[in-house]
Amino acid sequence: MLAVPARIWSDGLMAISRHSGRWTLEDRFNSPWHYLPVEIPPGSCALRVELEYERSGAIIDLGCLGSAGFRGWSGGARREFVITPGAATPGYLPGELEPGTWHVILGLHRVPGAGAEYCVTAEVSSTPGELTPGPPPEMLPSLSERPPPRTLPASDGRRWLAGDLHTHTVHSDGGMTVPELARFAVGRGLDYLAITDHNTISHHPELPAAGAAQGIALLPGQEVTTETGHANALGRIAWVDFRERPDAWLEATERDGGLLSINHPIGGNVSWAAPMKRRPPLIEVWHWSWLDTRWTTPLGWWLAWDPDAIPVGGSDWHKPGSDAPPGAPTTWVAADTPEPDAILAAIGAGRTAISATRDGPVLLRMGDELVAVEADGMILVGPDGPKARIRGQLAKFPAAVGYHRIVDLTGATVALTG
Repeated sequence: MLAVPARIWSDGLMAISRHSGRWTLEDRFNSPWHYLPVEIPPGSCALRVELEYERSGAIIDLGCLGSAGFRGWSGGARREFVITPGAATPGYLPGELEPGTWHVILGLHRVPGAGAEYCVTAEVSSTPGELTPGPPPEMLPSLSERPPPRTLPASDGRRWLAGDLHTHTVHSDGGMTVPELARFAVGRGLDYLAITDHNTISHHPELPAAGAAQGIALLPGQEVTTETGHANALGRIAWVDFRERPDAWLEATERDGGLLSINHPIGGNVSWAAPMKRRPPLIEVWHWSWLDTRWTTPLGWWLAWDPDAIPVGGSDWHKPGSDAPPGAPTTWVAADTPEPDAILAAIGAGRTAISATRDGPVLLRMGDELVAVEADGMILVGPDGPKARIRGQLAKFPAAVGYHRIVDLTGATVALTG
């Protein structure tokens, strides 16, 4: 890295430091992450960081480590952030600014052959209110009308809940606030939603209030995101350090009682390409990147990676016009109660099914039976191929080992169960 030494100015109430230089391909080969120090003196009440760099061919991610640990990540979604004791830019954690050496994290996601010039400016204020992260998200009124819940046959007093295990908000690169996304998901008839912003947990404190206001269970999650693959860490768990290897992600998630899912394993330049010594319990078999559901590529990857893994689905929703909407596909969960912890427990127990849409055909595994719902005229397919023509809106078949799915007469998968 070609760099100039950090320059520091101070007027007693505001300290400004600046790092600048040029990142090269050799810097990227040495490490994906680089750290620029910022001194936080006692009595500081706000930090503001701004990143500027040459955009032609370069993508540089942004994050922050406090002297006591992780304070936030926004990846390539933002070029600046503010952290104060009571509030922070989405993606970052508010709280006291502990004195000591902090670090701005720069992720060299893409560096062109000629390199990329950059400049990082850090402002540290000891004057309350001088640096602010902007207003908090507005709490929205609940929908006056919502689609009626769909009732599917269930056993043992459980209920099948419709949801989505992969969505994003403004806390990473999404376009909606947490309250906006909760309301949108309710309008699509979902009972639960996992919010899985990239490499951060800053959205977690907002979930209970937004979920209660809209009448939807919001599951805490984080999408651990790297060059070699993405994985959702689901549950009330601590921040998972994405700079570690995936085996460490699995250990950290299990230690806190969460669930780890391999995301979109066949997904273009974000396909899973990382080795692991052990297999996580979940695989996002169905993702919007399954562009033609007549293909069996995701199923083949699932069986090759771990046929015992629990299949789940996720839309990977970010903003209108960019991805499939929440619930496309829908992951059904047979839960004891419609609470986040009960939903996660049901997922971990393998009581899941996936359908292309919330209101389309569904295939459920219930004890020693497979139950096809609203799939009249379609075909039940097992691991060995087609098994039977489905007759009627509620059809039952003897359960057999292995995954099963419903296909239409073109061979496109419309529903799936493990």
